[in-house]
Amino acid sequence: MSLYFMKIHSVGRKKIVAVCDEEILGMVFREGDVVLDISPKFYGGKKADLEEVINEIMDADIVVLSGKRIVEELDRRGAVIKEYALRVGDQLHIQIVREVLET
Repeated sequence: MSLYFMKIHSVGRKKIVAVCDEEILGMVFREGDVVLDISPKFYGGKKADLEEVINEIMDADIVVLSGKRIVEELDRRGAVIKEYALRVGDQLHIQIVREVLET
């Protein structure tokens, strides 16, 4: 079973969910001037399977996804579009921002 690292951050009343493929936690990827740091402080919460990840991102205000596996799996399920992902080295990175402005 494929696992991911997932950490939930709260900023005020906003929920930020950070997810990465488990095998890239702690790694740094570079592409030109772009650096993708898969920091354990940001991503290193708990190990989660795909269903747990999907449950958490459904009501998140901001989602940060890093890794080929998670982006490709969510693309297959129609949750993201892989072609829009930032490619850094051989990894993919997508951010989803829902309405975050206070009214």
